[in-house]
Amino acid sequence: MDKLSSLAKFKSSCPFLGRTKTSTLRTLCTSASPRYPSLSRLTEKATHCPVMGPALHLRSSQMVAGFASIAGTADVDRIHQHKGIFPEPTDANIAKCPHASKAISAARKADDLAKIKKARDAKVAAIPSTSQAAAAPAGCPFHAAAAAQETKQKVHTPASGYDYEQFYVSELEKKHQDASYRYFNNINRVASKFPIAHTGDPKDEVEVWCANDYLGMGNNPVVLETMHRTLDAYGHGAGGTRNIAGNTGMHLALEDDLAALHRKPAALVFSSCYVANDATLTTLGSKLPGCIYFSDSMNHASMIQGMRHSGAKRVIFKHNDLADLESKLAQYPKETPKIITFESVYSMCGSIGPIAEICDLAKQYGALTFLDEVHAVGLYGPRGAGVAEHLDWDAHKRAGNSPDPVKGSVMDRIDIITGTLGKAYGAIGGYIAGSTDFVDMIRSYAAGFIFTTSLPPANIAGARASISYQKEYLGDRQLQQINVRELKSRFEALDIPVVPGPSHIVPVLVGDAALAKHASDTLLAQHNVYVQSINYPTVARGEERLRFTVTPGHNLDQLVRVVHAVDKTFIELGIKRTSDWVKEGGRANVGVPGAKPVQPIWTEEHLGLLDGTAPKVLRAGQKGVVDARAVRITREKFNALLGPVVEAPVKVVGAVSTPDLTLSSATLHAPVPVAVAA
Repeated sequence: MDKLSSLAKFKSSCPFLGRTKTSTLRTLCTSASPRYPSLSRLTEKATHCPVMGPALHLRSSQMVAGFASIAGTADVDRIHQHKGIFPEPTDANIAKCPHASKAISAARKADDLAKIKKARDAKVAAIPSTSQAAAAPAGCPFHAAAAAQETKQKVHTPASGYDYEQFYVSELEKKHQDASYRYFNNINRVASKFPIAHTGDPKDEVEVWCANDYLGMGNNPVVLETMHRTLDAYGHGAGGTRNIAGNTGMHLALEDDLAALHRKPAALVFSSCYVANDATLTTLGSKLPGCIYFSDSMNHASMIQGMRHSGAKRVIFKHNDLADLESKLAQYPKETPKIITFESVYSMCGSIGPIAEICDLAKQYGALTFLDEVHAVGLYGPRGAGVAEHLDWDAHKRAGNSPDPVKGSVMDRIDIITGTLGKAYGAIGGYIAGSTDFVDMIRSYAAGFIFTTSLPPANIAGARASISYQKEYLGDRQLQQINVRELKSRFEALDIPVVPGPSHIVPVLVGDAALAKHASDTLLAQHNVYVQSINYPTVARGEERLRFTVTPGHNLDQLVRVVHAVDKTFIELGIKRTSDWVKEGGRANVGVPGAKPVQPIWTEEHLGLLDGTAPKVLRAGQKGVVDARAVRITREKFNALLGPVVEAPVKVVGAVSTPDLTLSSATLHAPVPVAVAA
């Protein structure tokens, strides 16, 4: 803060400081330069200033000389000896000496500043002499306008060719100017303390409120146990592509399980669902003659890229607008190949696609349906197969774990389903599911599948264990949705603007990119709450937000604290409340006059609130449920490849027997009874 106060004094005299937002200056001050680690990013920028650049170089030299001038004097030597630092100087004991540490730091800064000056001098030397005079003032903000006018019709190219580095810098500057530059926080989730993580300092712990590991399966004990067993049995990597040494029994078994999950004849695993969407849509669009894609305006980037890469025509319809979709479908003959691409849960706004109605239109106009269930698999339906299963809850519950389709159900009517293993299932990878010939065609033609190394067996096994566990245990999904209701209710009671939606996504509208980033930084720095800001192009400009994701592992005490932290941050930063958006006519479906309340897709019956089987929200210190039956069934699935789990020998201490197990029935918490098919 002292640095920012000092900088504020010079805003009126320095054009760069004057036009740069305080939040951006704060980030530049506190983040290290990736190329010169001893310098802040602000210092690196300052080296390009004709005023500050030479001053920094001179000052660094003076600092090094100042430290060196007293080094080695008798007084300093006696102090070092008294503290036990010399006569054996090492990195460890030098760190004890403030003088030595500062001297080293100053020397490193001086070295980095010298490197920058040398690189800049080399660039200037490479410019033809006739251009150097014009190039000098262009770097100075005071002369920028005059230089721009003078060189309006000229393009200076270095003698060695195109200036690629300057191109990179200018593109990055655009991101900084519109506040859409992305900052990646160092967040390390602690498996034993979910949902706690630590920052770059292992002692600095924070609560994670934006992870896509929606159910905490990334640290589920039977998942970790299965991965350890697989790692011991098969090693780390897969060894090659699926066609060359990377097609293991683990991969084939996972694909069988995924096909059965969606009650489809076949499935295919990719390295991620981005790749699955891109490769599948690229292949389909390029192979189907005259294919036309009909794409929801809020589709994920992976789907958009796949359609673009295919070269097929793309017609965009308004988000979830069936009338607009039908009007566009009606413009083309029924025999023209068409594919309607859409999602079940839209992850940034929390809306849910009208799946059944889109299936009706697809049948009427002769189109295929391509449904992305990335943010729904594991989270919806009695077995976790997604929203398409959830819409026919009772029928799928009765069918149990049969791989056969439930005829006439919404999931049966969908031609192609894509999903991820990296969100609710807590693993990595993506997949497609559909007819046998469709999957075989993609397997045979999709470059994104053919020419990439197969996922490691341990990751595949972890994903398969996670799917198996969630098919057998409903409680995690129920508790997550109960926590979502609790958080939304508490936010709304404090006039905090939650974008309305029927799903588990909790988007809090901010409406400004820089302010959203500032809010995220404030929550992390002052409240130990990590929630990422979402800006353009992920969401539209002016609809920037904080995207909260709640898990069954968040306890009530954490829910109360995060609401208080967000409320305090809104007050401190002056962020608009729901009532403010109402006065402005609404934004992003927040504060829209006459809007009807949005009902959650999970009913009270689904949650077990009517029959008393709903799981209880955790309190501080309580452990989450690990379902013994789901663990047993999951273990049995791996008997063929890994053998049965061998119980560790019992240690006898006096008259007390204690099982020496990482995971055993003795250590499992008794599950809350839930109604779920076997």
